[in-house]
Amino acid sequence: MSVSKPSMPLWFKVAVGAAILWTLAGVFAYYSDVTMSEETLAAMPDAQRAMYETRPGWVVGAYAIAVFAALAGAVLLAFRNKLATPLFAVSLVAVMVQMGFVLFGMGAITTLGVSAAIFPAIIVILGAAMLWLSLTGQKRGWVG
Repeated sequence: MSVSKPSMPLWFKVAVGAAILWTLAGVFAYYSDVTMSEETLAAMPDAQRAMYETRPGWVVGAYAIAVFAALAGAVLLAFRNKLATPLFAVSLVAVMVQMGFVLFGMGAITTLGVSAAIFPAIIVILGAAMLWLSLTGQKRGWVG
């Protein structure tokens, strides 16, 4: 005999839908990044282009892990699967490694200014929010 899970409230469903859209945007951004044309690269300011061209491969790998783990987590969350939680955790760690290295290890803040940290901070906050959403869903019995 199986026990049914409690119904998910509307706010949770909307948040999961938003998470799927956000993570799809992240996958698109990653794809755009790794398939960037020479023309687009040439149009970048010199400092930004230099950072793009010299970032280590493992940073790009962390980017891939971050976006694909988050997308998989969001989809699994929509299907009420508890594996969403570890995927969101992996994604959050990967994005923090990626953003941390670019901002501090490569000196993006020094080179591009403090404003270079705003969008990465938003990404980390939203990554933490998706992990919280998954944990909340498990705690309340909506996911599991």
